[in-house]
Amino acid sequence: MSDHAMKLLVETMAKALVDKPEAVEITEVEGEQTTVIELRVAKEDLGKVIGKEGRTARALRTILSAASSKIRKRSVLEILE
Repeated sequence: MSDHAMKLLVETMAKALVDKPEAVEITEVEGEQTTVIELRVAKEDLGKVIGKEGRTARALRTILSAASSKIRKRSVLEILE
């Protein structure tokens, strides 16, 4: 499992949640210890990836965190407007 797998994981989860999967954009920003994964979705899908009170976003981050701990590297999910 690699950093690319983390990007693919977030992309797969995001595309499953939104109405416009073709608008999902994932950018990886590599750091020495931490990888920031930036997620962009269509404006009307923003609420779907954030969820009520941020629950969906928190769940996405929890899954990403669990998967990235397996490769001993920290990954952070940023949801951009």
